[in-house]
Amino acid sequence: MAKEKVTIQDIADALGISRNTASKALNGTINIPDETRNKVIKKAIELKYKQFAFMETESILSRTPGNIALLTENLPNTSHIGSKLISGMEKRISAEGYNLSMHIIRDIDQESLTLPNNFDVSNVDGIICIELFNLEYSKLITSLDIPTIFIDCSAHACYPEFQADVLLMENEHSTYQLTKKLIDGGYRTLGFIGDYNHCRSFNERWVGFNRALTESGIQLDLSQCVLDDDRLFFSSPGWADARLSQINELPSAFVCANDYIAVTIMKSLKNTLSIPNDIVICGFDNGPESSIVEPHLTTVHIYSNEMGVKAAEMLLSRINNPRQPYQVSHIYTKLIIRDSTPNIS
Repeated sequence: MAKEKVTIQDIADALGISRNTASKALNGTINIPDETRNKVIKKAIELKYKQFAFMETESILSRTPGNIALLTENLPNTSHIGSKLISGMEKRISAEGYNLSMHIIRDIDQESLTLPNNFDVSNVDGIICIELFNLEYSKLITSLDIPTIFIDCSAHACYPEFQADVLLMENEHSTYQLTKKLIDGGYRTLGFIGDYNHCRSFNERWVGFNRALTESGIQLDLSQCVLDDDRLFFSSPGWADARLSQINELPSAFVCANDYIAVTIMKSLKNTLSIPNDIVICGFDNGPESSIVEPHLTTVHIYSNEMGVKAAEMLLSRINNPRQPYQVSHIYTKLIIRDSTPNIS
């Protein structure tokens, strides 16, 4: 009597797991832990299941790990949201057997549209771009035909033509909500501080700010905004003082594109004004400085670690299925109201 063929159910029963889990492990589904996958493959080899019948355990489980390249213009420090984001991402990628290598994109690289010297295209399975907002350089990366995800991207990226997945924190609705609360709290003159051309996130925050004003029937006064090129915000210690002194009449509230800008503006305004008695300030990111500065800063919390995990999952999905439609995804954010904006709830 011929021996019955081994089935996935046989493997599942031998390991005490569900047939669905065994099937996913054998098919390389990305949300199966390495330990489970390895156990299933070992058992498939042991029971001589289909294509595993002639394989050696060591050969299939000791394959050279893949490589994911992280490209960034700035190396995040421990207080930057990118630090937690990279941590979550690395754990998820390493669980699938990939190594993560980091490559700093210098100004000269972007100007000459060249890749870093240590970036080997032939040895890269996927690319993650963080804080890389140069559109032409982004197009260079997408032209490599390597699965790529951008965490935030150029403010000028046109999604139908942008050949990569994009992951962002939710920006527009949270900034709209914050601005609307300020208006409902009695603040009728509002200014925005930040370069809305810097990146897609800043652009979406600018859109949310303007939508709240428009719906409330408030005319935006550009003379009460600071929308300069982003590089100028870091140009000199006295830049904020000089720029604010050019505003003839300050608004009752400033909505800033991120916490760093908000804290810089607060330090400058404290020389002559009381915050929040004379003017209120809010930011975005919920960075460590937001709860240290006095008064504590109203801001928007970003779930950085979760964004890292999601980015890794999106990239792994792209590697496994390169022809799927490109995705633009947003991870929800959370409004954090603190002492810098009284009269709102």
